[in-house]
Amino acid sequence: MTVPDQYAVFGDPIKHSKSPRIHKIFAEQTGQVLEYKAQEVPAKQFSEAVAVFFANGGKGLNCTIPLKELAWAYADVKTERAGMAKAVNTLALQPEGSLLGDNTDGIGLVTDLISNHGVTLVGSSVLILGAGGASRGIIAPLLEKSVQTLVIANRTIDKAINLAAEFQHQGAITGCGFNDLKGQQFDLIINATSTSLTGQLPPLPEALLSKNGVCYDLAYSNEPTVFVKWGEDNLALKSLDGLGMLVEQAAEAFFIWRGIRPKTRPVIELLNAERKL
Repeated sequence: MTVPDQYAVFGDPIKHSKSPRIHKIFAEQTGQVLEYKAQEVPAKQFSEAVAVFFANGGKGLNCTIPLKELAWAYADVKTERAGMAKAVNTLALQPEGSLLGDNTDGIGLVTDLISNHGVTLVGSSVLILGAGGASRGIIAPLLEKSVQTLVIANRTIDKAINLAAEFQHQGAITGCGFNDLKGQQFDLIINATSTSLTGQLPPLPEALLSKNGVCYDLAYSNEPTVFVKWGEDNLALKSLDGLGMLVEQAAEAFFIWRGIRPKTRPVIELLNAERKL
């Protein structure tokens, strides 16, 4: 009998995670023998928990809030995209025993936007709300798709300006405060703040979304988030949450670990159908 390879997602909190379900479906779909579990790991216990997991035969880990920066520091080797993000959501045990750190969030977002929703990024104007870790992971992949402009807006203006400066070599990117957005319009507005989790919105001016513009909330829930509702109220062509990104970033991690790409669309359709029940 083949012993399943062990994978897991660490986070705090983690009970809500759909990742074990997603990877179970991926494994069944591709004929891979593995187990994937969710484990609540506070930040203070991260290093010890990772060491124990891999010492006990673990093959790969996902790390979510608030552990991505800790995973970045823990990884022995980092991919270029993880290096730019300064955050790691995927750890992969290498043949010689080292740990590779990668960040699949940005590619998950871009894939969901382009492949699943037909959003055109080339030549578009993009606004990212928030200048935290969630924003950092998606900036480079968006710039790589030749967006015309990318603006980061944040309550602490200096944080937005400094974050934009780190990526200026990759494209047209600026940082500002929310008040500075008055009079501007964007084709794509991405909420990378945690405000949806508390049912609040950043202070957004009117007429911020272009005609036929798209709104995307990195957060997801069974009910529309407050930002998804804001997009609908502002006549967005599409107002989306991050469920598709969750599945797409998981598929990228699965490929890193197993060398095979699962089909994501059936999983997204299944999860969408379930939350409408």
